[in-house]
Amino acid sequence: MIVLVAAFAVLGESATAAQVVGVLVIAGGVLLVRGVGGHATLGDLALALAVGGCIAAYTLVDSRGIQYASPIVYQELSMIPAAAGFLLLTLRRRGRGAVRAAVGPGSFAAGLATFGAYILVLAALARAPAASVAAVRESSVVIATVLAVPLLHERVRPARLVGAALVVVGVIVLAL
Repeated sequence: MIVLVAAFAVLGESATAAQVVGVLVIAGGVLLVRGVGGHATLGDLALALAVGGCIAAYTLVDSRGIQYASPIVYQELSMIPAAAGFLLLTLRRRGRGAVRAAVGPGSFAAGLATFGAYILVLAALARAPAASVAAVRESSVVIATVLAVPLLHERVRPARLVGAALVVVGVIVLAL
């Protein structure tokens, strides 16, 4: 929702009624999957809004940046310098042994999967409004809900199932 509002207010992008409805339905679904209630402090809310603001900011920056490069080139230009900096910092603080211990088939596969997944996000940003892409990225809660019973042996409450269904409906609305 932050991306939708910021794209409209800051970047002057327009939004269709279907886009607004789709984003709101997905947001409602995510809230139901997460569950409403519980104990949260003002600090918890501030942290959640800060994380949401950062995600919205890089999504909007990426939606503009992807206009100037292909998804793979954009991903390389934006992530390789950060990865190299992190590697150098880790080498300096922890040494080669720590880096060698962390690098293996699992970390290599995770890195490739992360790289590939974000290339797909960038490809979507090149083809669709940022708010729609950001909302559809939340469809992971549907996957988590579906896998909760067989893999985690969780009991899935009806509200969580309704929330997952709302996310699917919101994605369908955005696709139409």
